[in-house]
Amino acid sequence: MDTKVLYVAAVVIAAVSGGYYYYSGKQQKLEADAAQSMTYSAENIHLTQTHEDGQLHVKATVDRLAQDMQQKTASLTNLDASLYQDGVVNATFKANKAQSFDDNNKVVLSEQVSATKLLTQGQMQLDTTELTFYPKTRDIETDKMVIVQSPQAEFVSQGLKANLNEGQYEFFNIRGTYER
Repeated sequence: MDTKVLYVAAVVIAAVSGGYYYYSGKQQKLEADAAQSMTYSAENIHLTQTHEDGQLHVKATVDRLAQDMQQKTASLTNLDASLYQDGVVNATFKANKAQSFDDNNKVVLSEQVSATKLLTQGQMQLDTTELTFYPKTRDIETDKMVIVQSPQAEFVSQGLKANLNEGQYEFFNIRGTYER
């Protein structure tokens, strides 16, 4: 066999082999890139979270969670959460749907939202169609109609801003009964 034919055959085999390895590696890279943008989901979630000092912070149950790791968002179905302060429940949140944004720095609760703040004289319950909660600062707000029931009053407000740490609530356009 002529060396020229062997040389051409070797170059063709090297080109085919190199092309195969190049494109097979690129295929693996494309699959890895696609995996980074995947949405992860889970069902029947029970969460318990503590502070750095070991104190209970949050307990929650969720029927379904879908999380986009790349966008740092999550969608929850049937959220039931309790917030703790000094080891005792001091607020609860229930909603049919919840959306979290910016790695859970902002949570928007919607569809039959109920928030309860436990007070020394009883509890204050807020019912609305949408409520935005900022977990780090424990601020809540909405521009939707809010039905408020507490030991001292029952009223309807067109919006709310509050800080759960300070117990300061700001209601807008209030109609209702005070000091029952």
